[in-house]
Parts: sequence; structure tokens; C-alpha cells
Amino acid sequence: MKLASRSVCLRSITELWAHSNSIEQLHEQLKKLPDEVMPHFEPHLSFKIKVESFGHAQSLKEKIQKIETFSYLPIQGPIKLKNPDRSFLYTEYYGLTPNNVPEQPYHVFFGRVISSGQRNVISELSLKKRKFIGNTSMDAQLSLLMANMAKVSDGDLIFDPFVGSGSLLVAAARFGGHVLGADIDYLMLHGRTKPTRKQDRFKNRAVDESIYSNMKQYGILNNYLDVVVADSSLPLWRDDLIFDAIITDPPYGIREATERVGSTKSNVCLNENQVENHIPSKVTYNLAHILSDLLCFASKHLKLGGRLVTWVPIFRSDYKEEDLPQHPNLELVGNCEQVLSKYAARRLLTYEKKTQPQENIVPNDIANSYLDFREKYFNHVRKTRKKYEATKKFQAANG
Repeated sequence: MKLASRSVCLRSITELWAHSNSIEQLHEQLKKLPDEVMPHFEPHLSFKIKVESFGHAQSLKEKIQKIETFSYLPIQGPIKLKNPDRSFLYTEYYGLTPNNVPEQPYHVFFGRVISSGQRNVISELSLKKRKFIGNTSMDAQLSLLMANMAKVSDGDLIFDPFVGSGSLLVAAARFGGHVLGADIDYLMLHGRTKPTRKQDRFKNRAVDESIYSNMKQYGILNNYLDVVVADSSLPLWRDDLIFDAIITDPPYGIREATERVGSTKSNVCLNENQVENHIPSKVTYNLAHILSDLLCFASKHLKLGGRLVTWVPIFRSDYKEEDLPQHPNLELVGNCEQVLSKYAARRLLTYEKKTQPQENIVPNDIANSYLDFREKYFNHVRKTRKKYEATKKFQAANG
């Protein structure tokens, strides 16, 4: 039950009563089911029987006909389709080849649903219905998975140093965390960037588009602390500020710039009239330095046992686990891959703080592959584009 109350990948937990390769044999098994296996149900409790088919779409009429074939079961009480006291699941499996669907299912199952997962939360937090999103907003399912990897629970203090449009804060707050974020992008945090949705690309953003509005939309405003404009390479937080978890998706330099406050000029001086309205210049903040600073920050500001959950982009052909970012105080406890293309992917890394940091301890050298990830990515894109254009010219020349 505890697992189902948090899992967004789990559909349901079902007590299996019967399983067969044919529908007729399934019914025979159910009819012979011993009384001690099939529990006694109070007649005043409501129920429903749900029909699911994998690999074959069925009409509502067909599903109702199949539900009626179970009328012999000693299940009494009123039928209630929404939030019944008891649920039963009949499942048919037709294989995974949509162009060759058999007349009869390969396997059929029937059982009592013990508990349902939280897949409905994915739809509830869908980006399609969200008030404020950006170019790199994390989709709801991945955000919720990251919150689970971080073990977010009621009352936890959660931080995202690259907050963007706040998708990870929404997921963490949905699971009871009190959330705080930071980002160097002033326009994003104030909802002044160009609209992301195609239908709104020639419009201005609504006045109330913000992370605050998202929290209000989902009824989790009480869990929202704030977001601040800040440079993650120059943390502004007190040394004694401790987080239960840090959940983030740092920029890779592909769809969002990797920048930090800085200047290519030396000895820059501002007079008093310039200070009030001065907007600091920015310089490149490469991925290797981002990851190094992130691990150092987590080592310092996480509680013992607290977790850092973050994404790291990789070229699949170059991937070696020993090249992943490491820190003496953090143990890598989770490492999952999301394939993005034939050549690129990103790894979801989960670190757990095992020891308190000591002075002069720095993370292990970040692999050179992260130093030039952006350059390698766009070089590959250019090569692929040239190859495609050459193929099109060849095809055109040869009819």
C-alpha cells in the first residue's frame, strides 16, 4: 500500500484469482475457487468490474458483455463505477503486434484490486494544462520520478538551483515538500520570456504566468517558499542552511545557455550612478564546472542521508560509469538512462550524502567529455545535416 501510494509507474496491485490461456478455462477456475480463497464480501459494499485489454481495442458494448459473463460470482452489493468499495480487474492480453491481432487473447487474468498506483497524478500535473511552462520544462512523470528518487516526504525542505519554470518544485510540493528554487535567468523567473506553446508564439505571456501561479493552480501554494534570481556558481545561502533533498536539471548548453556572472574584461569599475540599474554581464559556465559546483554545494548543504537527484547528458558511445561525476562525501545510489537519440542520452543520477565535508575536499576531476559536450553535440548535428543534404542531392540527381 505504501509503495502504491507514491508510485507513478505502477498501475495497480491485484490479488490474482485466476489465470488461463482461454476465457472458458478462466471461468471454470473461478467457479471452482475455494471459499477460503475468495473472501466474504458484505452485501452493502459497492463494487465494479473493470475490463482491460492489451494489444486490442474494445468498444464499451463489448466490455459490458464481458463483465456480464462474471454474474455467477458471489459478489453482492450495488454497482458503482466511481470510487467503489471494491474493484475487480479482468485483463486480456493479445500480444504486441498490432497488425496481427488474434481472434482470442493469448492470456486472460482475473483478480481483486488491492491498491491503485498514482498514475492519475501524471495527468493532473500535465504540462499541457499547466499555466506556466518554458522550453525545458520537465514533463510530469519524470518530475514525479525524481521526487520519489529524492524520497521527498511531508515537511521536507527541497531546493532546485536551476529551477527554470519550476516543474521539479511542483512535483516535490505535490508529495508534501516545502520547495525553494533559484535561477540566473531573471526573465524566466518573472515570466517575461517568449511563450513556449506554438499557438502563443506571436503573443506575449499572460501577466500572471509564473511558478507562483502553477503552485496556486494545483492547490499546493502552502508548500511554496519562493524562487530567487541567483548564480549557482556564487551561492548566496548561509553556511548552516540544510536541505533534505536537492532536485535539479542543470542546463546542457543545447536549448538553454550555460552561463554564470562574469566578464571577459579586467578591472571593471562602476560608478555610483551605474550600480542601481546595473545588469551583470555573463560568461560561459561549462557543464563540467556546473556539475563540480553542484556536487560541492550538495556536499555542504544536504543533511546526512539527504539526496541529490540530477540529470547528466552523455554520448552513448563514450559512456563509462567511472567517468560520472563523483564526490568523496556523496555515494552514487541510482543511475538510470533515458535515451534521447541514436547517439545521445542522459543519465538520472541519485547521490546520497554519507559523510560531512572536510576543508579542502573537492570532487574528483569531471571527465573531459563534459567540458566539450555542447561542442560535440552540435558538431554531430552539423555532420548529420550535411550527410542528409548530400543524400538528397544524390537522389535528386539520379531521379
